[in-house]
Amino acid sequence: MQELKITKNESGQRMDKVVSKYLNQAPASFIYKMLRKKNIVLNGKKASGKEKLILDDVIQFFLADETIAKFSNVKIQKTKQVTLDIVYEDENVVFINKPVGMLSQKANPSDESVNEYLIQYLLASNAITGEELRSFRPAVCNRLDRNTSGLILAGKTMEGLQGLSMMLKDRTMKKYYRCLVKGNVNKDMYVAGWLVKDEKTNKVIVHNAKERMSEEEKRIETSYHVIWNTDEVSFLEVHLITGRTHQIRAHLASIGHPIIGDHKYGEVKMNTAYKERFGLKSQLLHAYRIQMPRLEKGLENLSQKEFCARLPKQFQTICDNVCKAGKG
Repeated sequence: MQELKITKNESGQRMDKVVSKYLNQAPASFIYKMLRKKNIVLNGKKASGKEKLILDDVIQFFLADETIAKFSNVKIQKTKQVTLDIVYEDENVVFINKPVGMLSQKANPSDESVNEYLIQYLLASNAITGEELRSFRPAVCNRLDRNTSGLILAGKTMEGLQGLSMMLKDRTMKKYYRCLVKGNVNKDMYVAGWLVKDEKTNKVIVHNAKERMSEEEKRIETSYHVIWNTDEVSFLEVHLITGRTHQIRAHLASIGHPIIGDHKYGEVKMNTAYKERFGLKSQLLHAYRIQMPRLEKGLENLSQKEFCARLPKQFQTICDNVCKAGKG
């Protein structure tokens, strides 16, 4: 017999959902059969599986250890040693400054991403145990392209995951990026349009029509503030009002100011020049800061705070050189 004591990470969930995570290889038919036969019980009593769990509830598994081992196959992927750049951490959340070249989440089963590095970091720091991973798994809540650096937000607890995900969904959390773009941008601006994704090329198209041309198109809104400019380039802080695939990259390119180093939406001539001069191989786009809304419960320690992730060294070096040359 084994027991699972309900923590805040499982509290509020249906019993059958938690059991299916704990016995993640078991078919639903087996789980419900064990519930009917009272081989899986809640607080010593028969349960249907529909019960909403509360803190300190106990699920008991009257099953052979071999059976539990057979149906519980929680794998902890072995990854290379990676030191994460932690911007902020508390008991519920952790914010990471992701470098260029690192995946936010897996694209293929063999991939390593921030998710896997996060699990290794939390295990090493004793923030979570292998046993706890059987019923709850910390995870990142936002995605950045492989070659975009900056803030990745992750939930260490269910409360953290749900809170961050809700703020991202309802857009109460403000997200700001910094980028170096082609051309002299001489005023702040708000731009809106419609975006449609071509699944075959993994590329999006932006147009500024007042109405949608097809149901697949998504409304996009972006505003940007000019930090500094020269005759050839501008350094911008972009407020990502909506969050669509490649939105900032495609939107800026559509108005004649592609991001330098962007090989999908950028200008070949300028990208080549920056590669030859600085060894640049990726777009100069960085998820720089977030502003939290007023939070009254749950994650109230984050309420109305701002978090920033410093620019990558190469990005900062390029900005210093280009800005100095342009203004010199």
